[in-house]
Order: sequence, then structure tokens, then C-alpha cells
Amino acid sequence: MTLPPAAVSAAAPPAPPRRRRRRRLVIALVTIPLAVIVLLVGAAGIWFATNAVRATPPPAGTLDFSAPLAVPPLAPSRVEHGVRVFELTPQEGSSSFVTGGETPTLGYDGAYLGPTIVAQRGETVRVDVTNGLSDPTTVHWHGMHLPAAMDGGPSSPIAPGATWHPEWTIDQPAATLWYHPHLHERTREQVDAGLAGMFLVRDDEESALPLPREYGVDDFPVIVQDRSFHSDGSFAGGLGMQFDGVLGDTILVNGTVAPYLEVGTERVRLRLLNGSSARMYDLAFADGRPFDLIATDGGLLEEPVRATDIPLSPGERAEIVVAMSPGERVVLRSQAPDPALHAGWAAFDVMELRAAASLTPSPEVPTRLASLPAADDADAATERTFVMSGHSINDREMDLGRADVVATVGTSEVWTVRNGNPLPHSFHVHDTQFRILSVDGAPPPPRLAGFKDTIALEGEREYRLLVRFEDYADPTTPYMYHCHLLWHEDQGMMGQFLVVEPAQRPDLKRPEGDTDDRHDH
Repeated sequence: MTLPPAAVSAAAPPAPPRRRRRRRLVIALVTIPLAVIVLLVGAAGIWFATNAVRATPPPAGTLDFSAPLAVPPLAPSRVEHGVRVFELTPQEGSSSFVTGGETPTLGYDGAYLGPTIVAQRGETVRVDVTNGLSDPTTVHWHGMHLPAAMDGGPSSPIAPGATWHPEWTIDQPAATLWYHPHLHERTREQVDAGLAGMFLVRDDEESALPLPREYGVDDFPVIVQDRSFHSDGSFAGGLGMQFDGVLGDTILVNGTVAPYLEVGTERVRLRLLNGSSARMYDLAFADGRPFDLIATDGGLLEEPVRATDIPLSPGERAEIVVAMSPGERVVLRSQAPDPALHAGWAAFDVMELRAAASLTPSPEVPTRLASLPAADDADAATERTFVMSGHSINDREMDLGRADVVATVGTSEVWTVRNGNPLPHSFHVHDTQFRILSVDGAPPPPRLAGFKDTIALEGEREYRLLVRFEDYADPTTPYMYHCHLLWHEDQGMMGQFLVVEPAQRPDLKRPEGDTDDRHDH
């Protein structure tokens, strides 16, 4: 499906200045030193980015929860010669979200989103992806540790009608991962149209814990997205003057507008995913009740973190367990995020939990969840610095023919990542689950103490990450690191890294058919 060009919306421009005032301004600017002009231009850009009209969901407390939460089905599979095989078909469809008309959408094996894939650690899996779209696509397994050739980044496009057969062995702890397109310069377009789904990894250690884990009963995926709609029901792009990308005025949860979730157990596990392309969330319950944060991107924390809110940037995940009382209702909402993040200022409701009159008992959340290795950088092979600014990293935009980093398999590195703008970015690294060593020189808060693959980068803030390249050397096929605000990624805020054997020469070549020579080399 070819999506319509993004509609443009912006704040109404001020009345044109009088000719005499404009002439005086030009004369004045000519006399101002160049450095001052640069500062003025930068300040104007920041003003427009932070003051432009932004689509905002209805204020908290005003939403009428009228639809049961859709729960994505579990993906069917079969076993062939010891390999668990799944099938996915990206396809065109239409969905009913709002009154006024059907919305043209994309989905995997359906009209919108995709099934939840579940696999066990130690299993070898294969996913047969047949592209039913009229455009190329890719499927990236976000958060998965796997060979670069199976990662599904922009160097692995799937032509219309073609089938891709990635196969790998699941070799990481139990975690909530997800999958989505990663097509060069068109990721936002395809993700916003509906191509996304969850991928759950299970293992024996997590399965032995007394945690809610019956899918669709006491363990639910919660894919939170924001969208805007034209009067005919079609998606509205609405970039306008926004620095961060598309912000919508309607919240979808698993593709459901204003949903409620019927809860039948004393405790319920919510696997939260920020599936938006730009909006930051700070999820909390309207009555301020605490919950147990048990896992983040890469799996379980060492122990539960008692919290009343959990901030999530695009692509981040968090697993929480919340206690319910018989017959009660409570709203999950997004608080206004940290002002340093800007992207999504207002507080708004996301979904409602409705407890049954009688609830099945649930055990207490265990006080110990997992044993994590110490985040020790003493043996780091090297240190690198990445400065996120504008739509570039280290003043370079994405080039499919350039390897920005070459790492050696079996080593760790310290990556210092800094947001050089006063406005937000995020940072996602493919293949590896990193540890956060420090945030502006201080230890990370408990919610960031586990394995992560995506972090929010507040303006002018610095994170030191311990990145491990465990295995899967490949001198020809790269992994990615990039901003997960998808508009930024598509504009070039992305780099590539190769993992090679000691003394092995990198041999990255530009993908066949790519002739993009706009970026520096």
C-alpha cells in the first residue's frame, strides 16, 4: 500500500510585518556578527519546535471507555526438523477506529498490528515472512540477540511478493521484545500504518517464579500508540513544525480506541510497549497506586522496583504487576512527562482496568527475580562517544555503504551517548542488551538498572553504556544504532556497526540497488 503524503499542520503564522520594519530588520541582521546570527537561528528553531501546535489527546478524566481491549492472538507455529517455524505476511487492510470511515492500514496476518510470537530460550526458530505489500519492507526483531543477517535492518529489504526466511537460536533471558519494519527512510510510514507486533521470550528461570503468565488471562500485551485521523477516517500524518515527529490526538491500545480490560485475578501483568513513533509516555494509575516494575527491555530486574509511574520513550518496554480489588475500576494514564523530554506534554487517559466482583487469588510478587552480572567496565576494549544532534549522530547522517563502528566479537565497549540538543532524542542499539553505567555521572535509577536496548535521551544529558558484543561476527552485514523517534531515524539519525573476529577485515558493501550518495563518507 502506498500511503498518502503526510499532511502538514502548524501554528497559524503571525501577521506579516510591515515593509519598513522588515527593511530595518534586514539592515540590523547584516550588522550582527555571524556567531550571533547562528544563535538567533538556533533559538528560533527551538522556539518553533517547542511551541508549534501539537495534537493532544483528550484531557485526563474525560475519556469514556467503551470498547473491550483487543488482545493480539498468539502466532501459530509448527516444528520442522527441530526448528519452530512461524509465518508472517505483511498485508494491506482497513480498520474501524473512528466514525466517519474506514482507515486504510497495514498489518501482519490481519488488518492492523500482528500476532504475538512466543518462543522458548534454546529453541531454534524460523520466521517465513512473505511480503504481501506493494512496497518493499523489512522485519526487525527489536531487542533480539541474533546474527546480523537475520536482524531485519535496512540492509535486508523484502521485495513485494518475496519471502524472507530468517532463522536463529533464541539465546537470551525471558523478555518482552517486539517486531516492526526497518525500511530505509520509510520506517515511520510503515510502523504508523500498523506494522508491529510483540515477541515474547520465555525461559526456565522466569517460568519458575510465581508471576502472572497466562496470556490473555492475567498476562497482557499493552501496545500504546497515538494517531490522528482525517474526517474520512484515514490517518493524518501531521508533522507540522514539530521537531520530534508525529504526535496524534487519539490513543490506541492494541489497536483499540478508549479500551477497558476485564481483570479476573488479584494481580495482573501488563507488558507495556511504547509503540508510538515520537510520543513519550509516563504511565501511572489515576489513583496513584503503586505497582511492581519487574522487567524492562532485556528482561527481569534483580528485584521488583516499587513505583507509581514508568516513563517510556518510543520502542521501550516495561513489565509491571498491579494489584486489583474486587469490583474496582482504575484508569491507566500518561502523566505529563519530564519537561526535559517535551514530546507529549499533556496528561491523558490510556485504558481502564475493570476488576470482576470476585477475583482469582494471585501470589505475591517474589522479592527476588533474577541474578544479573555486575555492570563492570574494567575490561572494556575501548570507549566511544556518540553525540545526537539535529538529525545526525557525530555530525554524520546514515549511509548504507559506511560502517561507522567496527567492534570485535567477545569484547565490551563503553559508549558515551549525549544529546546535544535541548530537545529529546532516544537511542536504540540492535542485537545487544546494554547496561547503563551512569546518567550525567550518577548511578542509574533502579528502573534503569537492568538490561536495556533503548533509552530516552533528555536534552543535554549524557549516558554511559556498557555494550557487549557477545558473538555473531559478520564482516559484511551491519547492525544499527539510531534514534528511535522514527522521523529522526528516517531523516538519517542512524549509524551502522560491524562485529568481526580479531584481526578480521570489515567488508561492508552498499546493498544492491541502493544508490544514495547524499551523505558524507
